[in-house]
Amino acid sequence: MSNDTDQLLRRILTDVLGLKPGQADGFDADTGLFGHLPELDSMAVAGLLTELEDRLDIVIEDDEIDGEMLETYGGLLAFAEAKLAEA
Repeated sequence: MSNDTDQLLRRILTDVLGLKPGQADGFDADTGLFGHLPELDSMAVAGLLTELEDRLDIVIEDDEIDGEMLETYGGLLAFAEAKLAEA
């Protein structure tokens, strides 16, 4: 499950942010996202969260969204996996 979520999250980031093919493949848990990737700005966050909800079939509540969740790839992956575990 975890590896599937990892691969899907990389595809979502690539699609939503328009990253170069393969760019997300190099992301590790400590790779900075918000504030580090110029493509991930405040406007892109809304699109990213919507796409996560659609593709992972989860619901993200407004109060679950914080800077820590979007700070690193590992943080976003952990959040996605936790949401999937709830489902």
